[in-house]
Amino acid sequence: MFHPLPLFVGLRYVRARSHTFFVSFITWASLVGVGVGVAALIVILSVMNGFEGELRDRLLALSAHARVVAAAGEVRPSPADWRNAERIVRSASGVEGVAPYAEIQSLAVRAPEMLPVLLRGIEPQTEASVTEVARSITQGHLSDLKPGSERIIVGEVIAERLGLAPADTLTLLIPTVAADGTPAPKLREFTVAGVFEVGLQDHDATLVFAHLEDVRALAPGGESAQGLRVRFHDALDAPALAASLRARLPRGLDIIDWTQDNANYFRAIRIEKTMMSLILLLIVAVAAFNIVAMLVMVVTDKRTDIAILRTFGASPRRVMGIFITQGLVIGWLGVALGIALGLALALNVDTIVPFLEHTFEFQIMDADVYYITSIPSDVQWTNVVAIAAAALLLTAIATVYPAIRAARTAPAEALRYE
Repeated sequence: MFHPLPLFVGLRYVRARSHTFFVSFITWASLVGVGVGVAALIVILSVMNGFEGELRDRLLALSAHARVVAAAGEVRPSPADWRNAERIVRSASGVEGVAPYAEIQSLAVRAPEMLPVLLRGIEPQTEASVTEVARSITQGHLSDLKPGSERIIVGEVIAERLGLAPADTLTLLIPTVAADGTPAPKLREFTVAGVFEVGLQDHDATLVFAHLEDVRALAPGGESAQGLRVRFHDALDAPALAASLRARLPRGLDIIDWTQDNANYFRAIRIEKTMMSLILLLIVAVAAFNIVAMLVMVVTDKRTDIAILRTFGASPRRVMGIFITQGLVIGWLGVALGIALGLALALNVDTIVPFLEHTFEFQIMDADVYYITSIPSDVQWTNVVAIAAAALLLTAIATVYPAIRAARTAPAEALRYE
């Protein structure tokens, strides 16, 4: 007698060719369905991970990993507090660069158009250590921003909407309040020294760079608009490193990392990934129902075999094991097929998509509509393991009912007319 019996008989049923055509068809449909569902999950999640990484890189191109700012409701920090904070941050482990900055909400005016913009003051010498603004400039140079020069570098979208080019002038209206509480807006004319583009609407359509000293001179309250921008060696470590720095900063100062600044973006992506995973997992669930239907028909077809095994002393548990083995082999073969196909597609998206676009003469990501014209892919092995585990669990659950039905087969009833 072969041992273990459930494994031997279950594998024999998988290899048997005496099934009816319909049972065999459902078997293959179940295997392919599981494989397609697993592959689709791996590819879709990898592409969404790629888009998330691309968005993160573009967001951080002109945004630091963290910002040291004056805490709300606290005593206004003194210049000595800022110098002490910069010294503490620079000496912390994991910190790659620190640069001062100042920001003012303003209105860009060039008749007949007006745009709300964020005027950001930077030091060209230190800004390169925290952002990639120098590499994003398409016209002009970052070094053109000098103290007192009243020069600015504008985003590509701003330049396009206002019809700006280097050497043009742009008037900025800065809303301020006088000492007696009445509005006293400031108007200042700047000369466009350059244009930058990072491929993100939030930056290209809202940001204007000027020298730090020029912005501080315009800032309501002078020093109140200033802060420190921090870059870490690894952007993903920013929340933990920011939390450790927060406890060491002088009173009245706080640190905000990039995940807090862009929480809405990544919360939306997380929700989309979760919902997409659940929807695509339904493909695997449908295939699992096919496994249930196939095993129920096999149990009905094998009633005589089950009865003979029971008369030879096979326990109900062993009979259950036979059909659980058959269902698991089919389901797990489908999972293995899906993982292989999904990884092959996800790891070669950058080759497959251009080939399809060239062959069928269409473009998935039109450059006139999207900033990102290629489909990125980032295979994360934790996702692959989670998908495989979920698919294996679904296929395992699908075998339970048919196996219990087989175990409850009465030998005398099954052999009565044999």
